[in-house]
Amino acid sequence: MQTTYIQHCGSDLMVANAARVSFDKKHDEFDDDKDTRLIRYLARHGHTSPFNHTFITLHVKAPVFVARQLVKHRFMIWNEVSGRYVVFKPEFYMPDEFRAKAPDKKQGSGAPIVDDEGLRWLFEGAHADAFNNYTCALDLGLCEEQARALLPLDLMTQWFWSGTLGAWASMYNLRAKPDAQAETRMIAEQAGSLIEPLFPVSWGALTKGDV
Repeated sequence: MQTTYIQHCGSDLMVANAARVSFDKKHDEFDDDKDTRLIRYLARHGHTSPFNHTFITLHVKAPVFVARQLVKHRFMIWNEVSGRYVVFKPEFYMPDEFRAKAPDKKQGSGAPIVDDEGLRWLFEGAHADAFNNYTCALDLGLCEEQARALLPLDLMTQWFWSGTLGAWASMYNLRAKPDAQAETRMIAEQAGSLIEPLFPVSWGALTKGDV
């Protein structure tokens, strides 16, 4: 799984000036003292609109089951590779570790399974069988949009994902929690590591409690 930077618009200065315009004022350069205090005040008191005059686009590659969790976030734009138009490659997600069932279903999963050789064998076999069925169906003349139904949820997909700083922070705060699914947490943390250098003061205020 991988998250990469595409583009962004704005800065910590834009956030501060978006708030400061209420008083018909602006700074031409970021003031480390005054603008930092202003941004932290905005985050602390839930004044979120100034953070949304920014925009970040990332490219994400992850398995389908992870994408279906992340696509639920509101106010974020999503364009994904379509199996209606392309023939998928045999690229599947294999976790570094398999996790046991959780005693509490709300937690999703439990401790790592030490002896996972059998599970890896099952996954590898399922991947090979599914992709073989997929390609056979295509060879028999089936259209791509129906043949893709034979592919499993751990097929790798990719998408462009865009949103304001506020939207990204909202996603991160939910998906980077310790009790979030490990795979979605990985994507959230990768996104955070890309966004933080672009908006260091704002990101710290919105996600790390730097208030």
